[in-house]
Amino acid sequence: MSVEFRIVSIGTLSSNPFWSEPPGVRTPHATTTLVRDGERLILVDPSLPSPAIEARLFETTGLKPDKITDVFCTTLRPVHRRSILAFRDARWMCYEEELSAYREHLEQLGRSSQQVDEQVEKALELDMKLIKRMEPAPEKLTPNVHLYPLKGPSVGSAGLMLLGALRTAIVAGDAAITEQHVMSGRVWSGSADVELASQSLAEIIEIADIIVCGHDNYILSPNFWMK
Repeated sequence: MSVEFRIVSIGTLSSNPFWSEPPGVRTPHATTTLVRDGERLILVDPSLPSPAIEARLFETTGLKPDKITDVFCTTLRPVHRRSILAFRDARWMCYEEELSAYREHLEQLGRSSQQVDEQVEKALELDMKLIKRMEPAPEKLTPNVHLYPLKGPSVGSAGLMLLGALRTAIVAGDAAITEQHVMSGRVWSGSADVELASQSLAEIIEIADIIVCGHDNYILSPNFWMK
């Protein structure tokens, strides 16, 4: 059976620059995608609160959280892993560079914990405990699902390349944040490195037939009809 994917929940931005919106008009969440390759069920970016993501997962796939074998986070930004604890039985993964950078970030915050209140300190401890359970993703998660580094949006952001029989799809995370961003060649304004993010977006458009956006639905690549 060829690799396949299904959108569990379509993400959104807190404000969309293409819609002339002021900042913070809605609660942001990332697009959550289920990737299936044989018996492996990989959930990408569990972003909605746990009750909502569990309901959406069952509505769109007929699956309960205990059936998910792997969770992959395209970035460790909290919005991309909001409901990861709902998938305790799964293996949790992200790109090794993202894991190292985020762990270092938490350690730096912990060293300055005297300057934060008790509530923030407890949140840091909880986040570090969660991050310690994350594993570096291998180059090939399955025969048809490959890790695909997409640096720029965060230090070690990465997507998944799905090698189908006829088409190649990339679950891109924040490297291709919405359809309008992709079609205009524009990267997310919150990117850690705009130049690297631009290079990553160009690679996605060049290689992918189908792009799963980080905060939008999936789309055909702008180059699809030229291939």
